[in-house]
Amino acid sequence: MRARRKLVTPVVLPGPAGVAIRARLKVSEADAAVLREVGAFLGALAAGDVAIRSRQGLAHAAASWAARKQELTGKSSARWAGSITKATHDQWALARRGQVSHLVRLRGQIASIEARLARPLGAKADKRQGIPRGYACRAEWHAKSRRLSVLEDRLARLEADWAAGRVRVVRGGKRLARLRHHLDEAGLDERAWRERWEAARMFLAADGESGKRCGNETIRITDTGQVSIRLPAPLAHLANAPHGRYVLDATVAFPHRDREWLDRITANRAVAYRIHYDTMRGRWYVTASWQRAPAPVLPLEAALARGVVGVDMNDDHLAAWSLDLHGNPVGEPRRFFYDLTGPTAHRDAQIRHALTRLLHYARRCGAAAIAIEDLDFTDGRTREKSGRNKRFRRLISRFPTALLKARLVAMAAEQDMAIVVVDPAYTSRWGAQHWQKPLATPTRKTTRHDAAAVAIGRRALGHPIRRRTAPPPHDRRDRAGHRTAQARPDTRRREETRPRIPGPRTRCVLPGCGANAGDQCAQHRSGHAAEQQSWHQDPLPLSL
Repeated sequence: MRARRKLVTPVVLPGPAGVAIRARLKVSEADAAVLREVGAFLGALAAGDVAIRSRQGLAHAAASWAARKQELTGKSSARWAGSITKATHDQWALARRGQVSHLVRLRGQIASIEARLARPLGAKADKRQGIPRGYACRAEWHAKSRRLSVLEDRLARLEADWAAGRVRVVRGGKRLARLRHHLDEAGLDERAWRERWEAARMFLAADGESGKRCGNETIRITDTGQVSIRLPAPLAHLANAPHGRYVLDATVAFPHRDREWLDRITANRAVAYRIHYDTMRGRWYVTASWQRAPAPVLPLEAALARGVVGVDMNDDHLAAWSLDLHGNPVGEPRRFFYDLTGPTAHRDAQIRHALTRLLHYARRCGAAAIAIEDLDFTDGRTREKSGRNKRFRRLISRFPTALLKARLVAMAAEQDMAIVVVDPAYTSRWGAQHWQKPLATPTRKTTRHDAAAVAIGRRALGHPIRRRTAPPPHDRRDRAGHRTAQARPDTRRREETRPRIPGPRTRCVLPGCGANAGDQCAQHRSGHAAEQQSWHQDPLPLSL
């Protein structure tokens, strides 16, 4: 029998350490023209700095960073130079992390293809021994061998870039750059694409500075909503305020977290701003962000003191069920649907609305924690993992596991709700096996996902998922007693079948243990207890 892998202990996720809010800027045509000119100028400086940093590779040091910043200071200002170099470092580090994940994925694909190529054609897989299946036919084997050569070539180039510290970054996005050659398929003309490209390559971001007025000297937003920008030295002729600043005609008001933002700028604490243009809507937006001290992580026992809401994440909905402290489902299961088709903004809104309804449901249930699975489909998105099932691969690729978890943690922190992550192993299988049928009623149809939500909640609470064996039937002269009693989380082998204890299996009083055990004569009119007599059959008389 295949060994069951060791499960990871449930943990409480820490809350977010940063905050970001966004508001619309209703700028005039003159303001929009100035913002475009400043953004394009700083974007060109940022593109050149990224190219220099990429060529430096692993030879980067503090002296080279100071030289780059000094060169950018002469072209713009010291504060803009600091913002550009910091953004360049963050982009280079992100590209390096992407290289690492790509290396791991390529090596996994190559190892999987090599293992299957070594198997005979049509050979079946042995999951117990971890042996993959062979390819179905010679044509497929030949195609996979060619793909293996392509992947090995990609891996060699990527390893060379990693060793040299080279990163390949496209300011504006690689997808948008490739879209230039497929305008007909995207339904765009060259002018519309050019507008998107220039908007994506603009740079209008400034880091916060503690102790400065309103927390930012480069892009300043006052408590009345007035927005002003410190212009670079070559564009100082566009200033309409003293000290080379440009004040926008439009004011801004943050509809979300406005009180927290106002407290920070009043105390002159650091707030970073980013101004960007949305070409799809034709609107300008400003995003404010800052760091805050992370809230202390609630202990697991305290978070689960009032029960938990188990949540099973799916491609189109969240299946949730509230459980009490003892692991018993309470009330009815709930499902929160969302649609992941369409543009990114629509998908984000759908996820946000579904999570909002989930948090409201958890609050009504009185629970202080939500249990979710620690899902990661990185290994399951390859072709060798799912074979020719393109539909399943597409489903896994678009499943927003990281986005759901990050968004849920951020939203739950505002409502003092703890998020507990559990090991996803066997939750769907054991939930359907042990909880789907018992929780179904003539008026309620329990789905496999509802049962998985119960399994996730029980694992977070420390209770076993698998149920005990059913009681024996009545025709075995035993009372059909309840044999699904729960064991404590620290009980060893609690998820296995209960061993049979020798002795009577009924719940009757054992001999010599009753209330009248000392006076057995009181139970028999003849003066002798029936249990004390040795029963035998008298022989028949010979005279008959």
